[in-house]
Amino acid sequence: MDSESDGQGKQADGQYVIRTVDSINAFSRDEWDRFSGASRCVSERPYNPFVSFDFLNILEESGCVSRRAGWQPHHLRLEAPDGAVLGAVPCYVKSHSQGEYVFDHGWADAYERAGGQYYPKLQASVPFTPATGPRLLAAQGVNANAARAALASGLKLLTDRLGVSSTHVTFAEQDDMTALESAGFLARTDQQFHFFNEGFSNYDDFLATLASRKRKAMKKERREAVANDISIDWLTGSDLTERAWDDFFAFYMDTGSRKWGRPYLNRKFFSLIGERMRDDVLLVMAKRNGRYIAGAINFIGSDTLFGRNWGCIEDHPFLHFEVCYHQAIDFAIEKGLKVVEAGAQGEHKLARGYRPVTTHSAHYISHPGLRNAVAEYLERERREVERMSEYLEEHGPFRKTDNDPAP
Repeated sequence: MDSESDGQGKQADGQYVIRTVDSINAFSRDEWDRFSGASRCVSERPYNPFVSFDFLNILEESGCVSRRAGWQPHHLRLEAPDGAVLGAVPCYVKSHSQGEYVFDHGWADAYERAGGQYYPKLQASVPFTPATGPRLLAAQGVNANAARAALASGLKLLTDRLGVSSTHVTFAEQDDMTALESAGFLARTDQQFHFFNEGFSNYDDFLATLASRKRKAMKKERREAVANDISIDWLTGSDLTERAWDDFFAFYMDTGSRKWGRPYLNRKFFSLIGERMRDDVLLVMAKRNGRYIAGAINFIGSDTLFGRNWGCIEDHPFLHFEVCYHQAIDFAIEKGLKVVEAGAQGEHKLARGYRPVTTHSAHYISHPGLRNAVAEYLERERREVERMSEYLEEHGPFRKTDNDPAP
């Protein structure tokens, strides 16, 4: 792509113009919804709350995403020569590798030991959110494949123009991966665990798909999780009061501080989410002796429930599994959702009815030596991910033969 640039980050090849903007507010809500598929009224793509205008704007407005946080917005805006918006990429200049869930710390260490400078880099993703979704966003009514190809080429061009080490597109959908690999990005795979609703009418229908001893173990675990006079509430919509957010934020901060030192999301973020996206949020809250003691936040798509953060101020056996995994299955079945995405990693989810799923990311590395080394590593890693996925699927909790009796 031959290009030219100006102070606004404009890049052109005669057919498309790519601009870089420093805030999601450089787009109107209507523009963003047209190419993100982020409006519930858009039928061409399932609604994904994480690429909605509100979610990305709230991250910026709350300060969770900013230059100071090491996530400087640098979104791509694809335009026709007449200025019509054709697509976009949510993108950030990163000064570290935190909050990404696709780990490249080893690449950074190796490159810097060899005398290179790995940071800053570009990250095309939804910050702090290991959920697959669209990344190369094309407007309705345009040639989507051509728009995605232009955006993939634009990311490469921007990487070289800025002089950064690399660009990373994480938790990408297959159409995006096709465009990115065609543009020269390296493909990477990883693994998550998702629940698939096979048209179950109730939880017992789901249990019937499990091996007999797994069913018994699941029932016992769920009984013991609420044995100490614990009850479970689902909070969504108008139930999401500031008091409820105060309780959940205390859980989030306690767990986050113990687990990784500095939680990524602040209290303002949750207030704004409750104000602007309340119908997209499910809080699963555990109560004992009249007060909430644990909770998990989930986001609701058109066909998927996305499990995100969990926290507690009291420890009880199996309560984490109940609040995060079992209750999510209950909700998905009741609401007719097809999938529960339970977040990054966690083979313990397998025993609770979640299946191994391969996730995808794409990486453009500027330096030829580092690119070759990463390419060799990724080839080995892909084989290992595939092997592990086959092994876990084979050893899952589901009934293998008709000799395993149904309940």
